Amino acid sequence: MSLPFSHAQFFEVFQRYNEAVWPSQVALTLLALAVVALLFVPGRGRVVSAILAALWAWMAIAYHFTFFRAINPAATLFGVVFLAGAAAFAWSNLRFGWPGPARGAFGTALIAYALAGYPLLGAALGQSYPAAPTFGLPCPTTLFTAGVLLFLQRPYPRHVLVVPFAWTLVGTLGAVLLGVPQDFGLIVAAAALAGLALAPMKRKESFA
Repeated sequence: MSLPFSHAQFFEVFQRYNEAVWPSQVALTLLALAVVALLFVPGRGRVVSAILAALWAWMAIAYHFTFFRAINPAATLFGVVFLAGAAAFAWSNLRFGWPGPARGAFGTALIAYALAGYPLLGAALGQSYPAAPTFGLPCPTTLFTAGVLLFLQRPYPRHVLVVPFAWTLVGTLGAVLLGVPQDFGLIVAAAALAGLALAPMKRKESFA
């Protein structure tokens, strides 16, 4: 399978995006940290959902429609799908809390990787700012979203999993074709989201 752009063009888009939106990357990271803090505050599920919706709308408009479309015609479709994902978060009543040791550790690891491990691995691989993927771009933000969704309390609407799961597949294919090793973490995120989709909904966690 071939892509309509080269590895160099792909990273040039990151450079143009990062230079154009600075210092939005800082604000987006602060929003992510706010989500982490609010996961354990009862009754703040709607705020977390709203922030996730904002992140996915940002990726649709600020990245896919504005920058990625210049080298990939499919970016228009990607942007529309990401807006659908944003709408799913905005209009869903989600509840979050500690899900138990296994899911909690898995979710914490994905969040930590998305916010810290991902950029550190990129730097170790020779990717330097501004020509590097930053938080607020699709792959690291999908990893973060998957980690956050592991803290969902049952019952939760499975439709919020659809778009993030779809991007784990697209992103993994891109990682193979473009040689972006840090994006292979999306395989783990895909497994996490698939597990959430297949989990029974009868039992509710005690955290309210």
